[in-house]
Amino acid sequence: MTRLQATLLATTLLAPLLPAAPALAAKDSITLGMPLEPPVLDPTAGAAAAIKEVTYANIYQGLTRIAPDGNVAPQLAKSWTITPDGLTYTFALQTGAKFHDGAPFDCSVVKFTYERAVAADSTNSQKGFFEPIASTACPNPATAVVTLKRPTGLFLNNMGSGDAVMISPASAATNKTNPVGTGPFVFKRWIKGDRVELERNPNYWGPAPKIAAATFRFISDPSAATAAIMAGDLDAFPLFPAPESLDTIRKDKRFAVVIGTTQGKTVMSINNERAPFSDVRVRRALAHAIDRAALIDALGGLGKPIGSHYIPGNPGYVDLVGAYPYDPAKAQKLLAEAGVKPGTEMTLKLPPPGYARRGGEVIAAMLEQVGIKAKLVPVEWAQWLDQVFKQSDFDLTIISHVEPNDLDIYARDKYYFNYKSPAYRALYQKYVETTNPADRTDLLGQLQRKLSEDEANVFLFGLAKTGVWNAKLTGLWENQPIFANDLSAVAWTD
Repeated sequence: MTRLQATLLATTLLAPLLPAAPALAAKDSITLGMPLEPPVLDPTAGAAAAIKEVTYANIYQGLTRIAPDGNVAPQLAKSWTITPDGLTYTFALQTGAKFHDGAPFDCSVVKFTYERAVAADSTNSQKGFFEPIASTACPNPATAVVTLKRPTGLFLNNMGSGDAVMISPASAATNKTNPVGTGPFVFKRWIKGDRVELERNPNYWGPAPKIAAATFRFISDPSAATAAIMAGDLDAFPLFPAPESLDTIRKDKRFAVVIGTTQGKTVMSINNERAPFSDVRVRRALAHAIDRAALIDALGGLGKPIGSHYIPGNPGYVDLVGAYPYDPAKAQKLLAEAGVKPGTEMTLKLPPPGYARRGGEVIAAMLEQVGIKAKLVPVEWAQWLDQVFKQSDFDLTIISHVEPNDLDIYARDKYYFNYKSPAYRALYQKYVETTNPADRTDLLGQLQRKLSEDEANVFLFGLAKTGVWNAKLTGLWENQPIFANDLSAVAWTD
């Protein structure tokens, strides 16, 4: 017998005695990319959409939630009834739900959350959502009775927002850095400047999520985002920031490229209180100076032009795109009438997202054609939130307002772009108090037309949702009716 034959015989005889090679374990975690890092991890303590992108439906939950199709669905409230006058909502609450630290969820939490949101020291960016609440009563731990001061047609929608999630009194003070909710995932750690890690909640009151862990990595640079996807360092980038790379990614069968919609209204915000922008002729001139179609093409051809602070496809949408057609001559004429001389400098502060940084360069070139010198000032996200959003220290900026049904921001006493119109406020107040669907639709149209007439901001385009993820992943949202990365239904397929 040759040495080779002997070796083969020995191998054959020993094979039944050798342990089988372990099968590759199915993947049960996911790593997602995000362009921006949240400033805090408490969605009731900041306006940044990135907070909700990490925490909404994963860590925190509300009485209601916004489903992937944009409709209101039950969450910590199993069901509810509304009195015929639209003033009293009785919520039947989930029983057995607990916060991640073991604190119980019951009606007392609902009462605490809603009263905290309207307190004098509240930091809730949507404090107005809770202003219509007259009282919250607890006839028993599993029932919450919320009485409103007046009918509010969007109340259930608003209570499904990230700003209305339930907050435990025991953890409210530390949620910014150590978030504690009732959701299917538990906060593990936050390595600032890099990532947030979550783990499956072993004591979750609802159906257990199919993935055991999730990591959110923060990558603002489009080239780095593309490299991370192609290298397999990321499983998904739900808001992919590099549209120029999509054609290459589409050719790779490892990935799915999914183009959907968001509620993002991308605008060039204007400081309405600062001269010369307090003159409506200047704001209208800026609108005429920008070629929206060319801007969208320069940003990858995604998104739809808008003419007011509202998105095509939403109920009551009015097409006002033609109100300020691209007309450099008209822009120059309006600027001259307002006394703005050629060569006037205006600062344009640009936060990190690609639509802002790249869009700013395109818009600056367009403004130059009408005699405006736009000084581009790139700022990091924390700087933008402080300088622009908090202090209103800016001339112009580019940003997407991503909250649905957010026409209220133009009716506030103080908001960063400082638009103040008694006529608009009166219209909006009438809208929120109206419950008749036909009347609400009519008022929605009036609100959109008023914003267009005043050109409170230069309305640019609806932000598309450009998702890129591993083709074996299921359960990620195609569209984004609310800014969130809900992982409760995400799973890996074979």
